[in-house]
Amino acid sequence: MDKIRISAVSYTNTKPFIYGLQHSGMPAKIELSLDNPTDCAQKLIEDVVDIGLIPVAAILSLPVWEIVSAYCIGSVGAVNSVFIFSNCDIREAKVLQLDPQSRSSNNLAKVLVKNFWKSHHLTIIEQAPDYSQSTDPHTAFVQIGDRTFGKKEKYPFVYDLGAEWKNFTGLPFVFAAWVANKPIPHEFMAEFNAALKYGLEHRPELLKELPVLPNFDLEDYLMHKLDFELTEDKKKALYLFLDYIKAL
Repeated sequence: MDKIRISAVSYTNTKPFIYGLQHSGMPAKIELSLDNPTDCAQKLIEDVVDIGLIPVAAILSLPVWEIVSAYCIGSVGAVNSVFIFSNCDIREAKVLQLDPQSRSSNNLAKVLVKNFWKSHHLTIIEQAPDYSQSTDPHTAFVQIGDRTFGKKEKYPFVYDLGAEWKNFTGLPFVFAAWVANKPIPHEFMAEFNAALKYGLEHRPELLKELPVLPNFDLEDYLMHKLDFELTEDKKKALYLFLDYIKAL
């Protein structure tokens, strides 16, 4: 094959993987683009790339797919970058605006609203207007990624969706997985996974390259909140989540 085309999420949560890919022999073998999660998924759906670190909800839009890595973007409980921010208890909210950059987190919010919080009166808005600045007492919004850093103290009600999923199911959660839309040579995948592993093992070196944020603990986030191994429990959670999405 020619160079393998890869799309990865551009958020901080992916930086260990990018570090590994850049500090290995992979750059000569791949074409790498960094995208927001929605665009990453769309590139894989449209066959613009061969492998994507895609929101797992997007798997349902692929006619052919295979998880090709032992690593993922996941958490066992709170993840600290996928939230519902609200001006009231979520069970009292009247409007929930979804995040245009996300598929999995939006669907996770809808699954929790329906099955865990049972807020059947809540109006869910897919597109603008932007409620993130709203002071209306009955509005809430989903937000993910680096845009959430340091925001927990700004809202009276904050729901970490990784923690809420664990409260609901007792399971960890997979936000994004490395998925291919066609067969990929085994030799390449072995080297690819080795590069990802290298990046995870060198997170302390990566952290030295990242800026210190005054309102967010990057070390805690990359070393403890995120959980990158695609364990059997995470696979179980992934397929359970897809079943819940189908039933929405």
